[in-house]
Amino acid sequence: GIYHACFGLSYLVALLLELGRIARPATAWRVTGTVFGIAGFAAHTFYIAVHKPDPASPSGSLLLLSWVLAFFYLYGTWHYAKQAWAVFVLPVVILLVALSYALFRGDSTNVDFAWASGERFWGAIHGTLILLATVGVSVGFLASLMYLVQARRLRKKLNPVKVVPLLSLEKLENMNRKAVIWAFPLLTAGLLVGTLLLRQYHGLSDNWLSPKVLSTAGLWLVFLVLMYLRYGTSVPARQLAWFSIVAFALMLVALG
Repeated sequence: GIYHACFGLSYLVALLLELGRIARPATAWRVTGTVFGIAGFAAHTFYIAVHKPDPASPSGSLLLLSWVLAFFYLYGTWHYAKQAWAVFVLPVVILLVALSYALFRGDSTNVDFAWASGERFWGAIHGTLILLATVGVSVGFLASLMYLVQARRLRKKLNPVKVVPLLSLEKLENMNRKAVIWAFPLLTAGLLVGTLLLRQYHGLSDNWLSPKVLSTAGLWLVFLVLMYLRYGTSVPARQLAWFSIVAFALMLVALG
């Protein structure tokens, strides 16, 4: 009896309560919002445990990614209690749940090549690597978004008491850096496994021009540029943040 709407609406209520806490600070807002967030995460977990979504399908991969980020939201809410963590993370979780529902195909048996009967083991490896890489991309996106907001505040010399509290620029840049370092090797390994599966079972020449393959390759190139800019040049952190946002947009296209 649990559907996408159950946990999606729970996350939405948690977000609205968090916004209410920022508008009118009170402990009740935070406590109630956290309760709804935990309830949404529990329903999300039960749904995944019962339905076992296919990580190689667009809907399944987005649903699993949103589950990991929902955990990231709950952890950040506890670990960074004074920061407006949920305001940035929950909208991404809700977006991913909505996209997963929009791409949902019920009990369709038309799974992607990576999870076909003769390729299940390597398909599992491929799907896991790509999923872990997308978590890193998403964390880098969130850190970059908060970095740009915080940097704009500092340039305009806004009173920190009158704005939504955020982590320091140093912490946000470090979070983005770690996410890029984490995601790039996982994405590279996932692409190599996926390419071998395409070549061995389905003919690489018949699939390499598909939107999913091209968008994933584009995502890898963006991360290659990110690695070069971070370690090979002295590009400002603001430009690196924009590249991380572009990488997140490409990731959504690749997963869809």
